[in-house]
Amino acid sequence: MPRSLPPAEAPGLRRRELSAALLGTLALPAAGQASEAPAGRNILRVVFEAAETGFDPARLSDRYSATITAHIFEALYGYDPLAMPVRPVPLTAAAMPEVSSDFRTWTVKVRPGIHFADDPAFKGQRRELVAQDYVYAYKRFADPATTSPGWSSLNDEGILGLDTLHERALAEKKPFDYDTPIEGLRALDRYTLQFRLAAPRPRFLATLSNSAAYGAVAREVVEAYGDDIPAHPVGTGPYRLKQWRRSSLIVLEPNPGFREMVYDAQPAADDALGQAWLAKFKGRRLPLNDGVEVSIIEEGQSRWLAFLSGQLDFVRVPPEFANYAAPTGTLAPNLVRQGIRAHKYVNADVTMSWFNMEDPVVGGYTPEKVALRRAIQLAYDIDREIRVVRRGQAVPAQAAMPPGTFGHDPAFRSDNSSHDPARAKALLDLYGYLDRDGDGWRERPDGQPLVLEMATQRSAIERQFDEIWQKSLTAVGLRVKFATAQWPENLKAARGGKLMMWSLGQTATEPDAQGALEYFYGPSVGQGNLARFRHEGFDRLYARMLSLPDGPERAALFLEASKIGLAFMPYRIHVHRVYTDLSQPWITGYRQPLFRNQVWQWVEVDGAQRAARGH
Repeated sequence: MPRSLPPAEAPGLRRRELSAALLGTLALPAAGQASEAPAGRNILRVVFEAAETGFDPARLSDRYSATITAHIFEALYGYDPLAMPVRPVPLTAAAMPEVSSDFRTWTVKVRPGIHFADDPAFKGQRRELVAQDYVYAYKRFADPATTSPGWSSLNDEGILGLDTLHERALAEKKPFDYDTPIEGLRALDRYTLQFRLAAPRPRFLATLSNSAAYGAVAREVVEAYGDDIPAHPVGTGPYRLKQWRRSSLIVLEPNPGFREMVYDAQPAADDALGQAWLAKFKGRRLPLNDGVEVSIIEEGQSRWLAFLSGQLDFVRVPPEFANYAAPTGTLAPNLVRQGIRAHKYVNADVTMSWFNMEDPVVGGYTPEKVALRRAIQLAYDIDREIRVVRRGQAVPAQAAMPPGTFGHDPAFRSDNSSHDPARAKALLDLYGYLDRDGDGWRERPDGQPLVLEMATQRSAIERQFDEIWQKSLTAVGLRVKFATAQWPENLKAARGGKLMMWSLGQTATEPDAQGALEYFYGPSVGQGNLARFRHEGFDRLYARMLSLPDGPERAALFLEASKIGLAFMPYRIHVHRVYTDLSQPWITGYRQPLFRNQVWQWVEVDGAQRAARGH
């Protein structure tokens, strides 16, 4: 019998302004009295550390773009903004889903009366959200023409008939069939949506709660804008896109047609700050601010000084400034006097470097290729990365599973945290990577030159990472060169299999670690699996984990899968980052939540206080 699943279960910085911040005084005027600020002054000003790529949910490939889409589009469910552990709640759904006892059938009622933001694609008519909009949004991932990086993840859920449509479109080389109903994804009526899955999916609610990727999309909008749809996101959420200067500035404004939604939350009893926010905001209409301006500032020093000069309302302290922000582990007295607040935590993330398993130099599964990758892993000085580049703001990662997720075992230990140049040299010697001509650099076993090539970016911190790689590899006789490009360009090249080596991070978007293991999953090659790693045994474990409920059996499979990754080393796992988030005294309610990228609508900006301080 179906059962109802209750909630308990489950403005940009102008160049002249920035120059002033870098050269002038950083002292803030005395605080003014908080008061109601005029409309348009209560703009939340935040920063991205790297450039976005576009705002089409089905084509998301980076967390920065996903942060924007999560505030424009809406999934069926969302998360309580303050509850920990995370607490799913209805968003556009009228109630929690009806779920069959075998977790294969999920039925959802869409709340009537919700509308998309106005757009010329609707020809002057208000457009109500209906169940079919979700059917269309999910089908777009399967359309080969969309080239969705998220298709393999969605396909893993086993929506009956969706993969068949995908394969038919590929085989027949015809436009994707959006109109033929399929068994696993149906609008039973105007407001009722049903998913039927090929196998049990106990955690399918996490998919239904991902507004960044699986928010409702109106077909008319996609057809109206065609290939330019990433620049025209139209959703039902609290904001809409007002301005976009690529890799520079993103401006969101409140959606005038957003339904009446009020602040509500269930913070933990011992969460004093959360309880205070709830008392202040409960029942207030969302969003609490007049919009959001997102500046893209890649250099850590520029971000830090922009925050200190009051041009940003929030900043994640760049590692190189960690000792200035909190020299003794607590917020610096000068920042305390300014009313700045701090929140420090180990993030649910993992950073890694990967090897292209199809590359003729570092790829492959033969013993000598595995030995080369493992030698590179052992040669890399992870302790120096943590001490020098990250200023102690990280902990060594033993496996890909992020802290705080199911599957992460804090007791697990592996060679990922090892720095052992002697073992690295021994491995290289044993498998024929020798310096035959005496020039100080090793050659391949067949005598050909051995030159590693690592993709990188232009920021100061990336140069520090490159320096560690250079020193670490030189110490064992390996030559490396660096190819510099912007992050979106490197990502595009990585998905196309055109890079030899690159580094990146992954932040968990749900309290489960399986998303991190997708990087090793064969069917995700060219999408999440940037290393292009293929291993049948790993893929079987991955598929098994999808169906199992959380428990000891599933937890053991995470470690078994991790050991396969360690054996073949398609990825060199680095660290879990420790973040210190700072917020200005004129904003209230800002706390970056784990596993969630929706936060801005719950933040109040006191524009009058900011103006009184000269900002």
